[in-house]
Amino acid sequence: MTGICVIFDLDGTLVDSEGLCNQAFLDLLPQLSDTVESLIQRYRGKKLAPILADLEGRLCQSLPDAFEQHYRRHVAELFSRELKPMPGVLEMLEATNFPMCIASSGPPLKIRQALQVSGIAPYFGDNIFSSYEVGSWKPEPDLFQYAANAMGFMPSQCAVVEDSEVGIEAAAAAGMKAFQYVRNGEISSCRARNGVPFDDMSQLPKLLAHFASNAQHIVPFQ
Repeated sequence: MTGICVIFDLDGTLVDSEGLCNQAFLDLLPQLSDTVESLIQRYRGKKLAPILADLEGRLCQSLPDAFEQHYRRHVAELFSRELKPMPGVLEMLEATNFPMCIASSGPPLKIRQALQVSGIAPYFGDNIFSSYEVGSWKPEPDLFQYAANAMGFMPSQCAVVEDSEVGIEAAAAAGMKAFQYVRNGEISSCRARNGVPFDDMSQLPKLLAHFASNAQHIVPFQ
């Protein structure tokens, strides 16, 4: 078996979804004065429940009982019309010759829609893991550990590709090598501490190959 497994985050890493997810908040909550960019920075990588709680606190009002349902439906509509892969992702996936999987905090239905609409579903097949199935969210390491176990690899043989700080923290807690996609010159406090930063998807195959050549030669458990 190939010596490493690559565990990809989805939103903001492989698909350009974070702008759409946060635009949905602005569409449904017109009283918000934030920009899409500020919401992305505030909520990147976080679980929906605490995001909704934060919104309630900032708006000083409770959201309607059906808000989450309406929000997810609106996000699905935006995805169906506008979701695209991140720049260079299709070429990067084509050039990456290691076992790969998705480990996302999103619900399975959202993950599968994003993969289908963006055209990257064939690269992952059924190797898709969701926090909603595991019952644990980043920065806890459980999702990444579950994905590694399901793929048949030890943590030291896994490379995690993430864009969020909570994802990088989860990878470090899981004992995995983290590569942090930093878009448009954004600065992350986790870069120097845990994640190897890169800003162009074309750089990733070489980074992964270098990690593979230096990874511990441990036989994956069966």
